[in-house]
Amino acid sequence: MAVVEDLIRIEDDGTISFGNYLLDSKTKLDNVEHDGDIYKVKTFNEITKLERNGMFVYESVPGTAVHNFKVTDDEITMTVEGNDDPQITLELEPEAEYKVFVDGVTIGSMTTNISGKLNLSVELGKGETQIKIVKQ
Repeated sequence: MAVVEDLIRIEDDGTISFGNYLLDSKTKLDNVEHDGDIYKVKTFNEITKLERNGMFVYESVPGTAVHNFKVTDDEITMTVEGNDDPQITLELEPEAEYKVFVDGVTIGSMTTNISGKLNLSVELGKGETQIKIVKQ
């Protein structure tokens, strides 16, 4: 896979790809409409952040490229790539339990805090990894 040169892209399957960890300076793109929602992305080598309708959705430190990001009521799926192993924060349902899979292997269950934040770290040894988070 490759970085998202246009910062955010709506894929043919309806998923969203965003982020460019190769940029040296912070770059943003906002007012991208998809399925009635407005998205904004800020990205560069130190951080990648996605907002939907002005609300936090995704953040990684350092920056990443996220491919085929899809959110349903019970599941989040994406493929993440970058130069370094990122710390990822997602906004989910507050105080809910989720089972987390990395490259098809469960890494356990995690509970979001009172504000709905879920934090995880992933190793990008091969340059990219698939993440799936399922609500319990």
